[in-house]
Amino acid sequence: MRLVEGVLSLRYDDSHELIRQAFLDSTRPGFRVVKYSVQSNHLHLVVEAQDEEELSSGMIGLSTRLARRLNKLWRRRGKLFADRYHSRILRTPSEVRTALVYVLQNARKHGAWIARCADVYSSGGEFDGWREKGAVSGRRLELARTWLLSTGWRGLGLIGLLELPRGAARQSPARATA
Repeated sequence: MRLVEGVLSLRYDDSHELIRQAFLDSTRPGFRVVKYSVQSNHLHLVVEAQDEEELSSGMIGLSTRLARRLNKLWRRRGKLFADRYHSRILRTPSEVRTALVYVLQNARKHGAWIARCADVYSSGGEFDGWREKGAVSGRRLELARTWLLSTGWRGLGLIGLLELPRGAARQSPARATA
């Protein structure tokens, strides 16, 4: 979900808390945000939806909540999202694991997060699939209910805190902060 040009970065504590609360408020029986990553001008989400209709209505409701709350915080009006969300159905354990690495490690991919812990502007702190022990903070969004997202991908190995999405170049801390 990409923002229009010219708005503030989403990677601040006040906007992150509004975003996280909107995810929780958008949960309903057929739709829930399970994992997410907040970048400066876009969001990456892993959601579970009962069907295409639930996905569509859930994302419309979530987009509306986010736009209202962030526009109020930023004292602005008008369109907040540049376009409609883009979705991809994950069908295999490999696709799910790849998506989890991509979403949870997206800031690291772009050099915005170099610490040896989960990105604080993601659901990484509550993710229980890290290879390293002690990486979980205990805060939770919604627990995954589908086999693929809760259990299936784990057969391919837990995710390392420093693992990068495919195709991402490994950056040294000096280059990442420049």
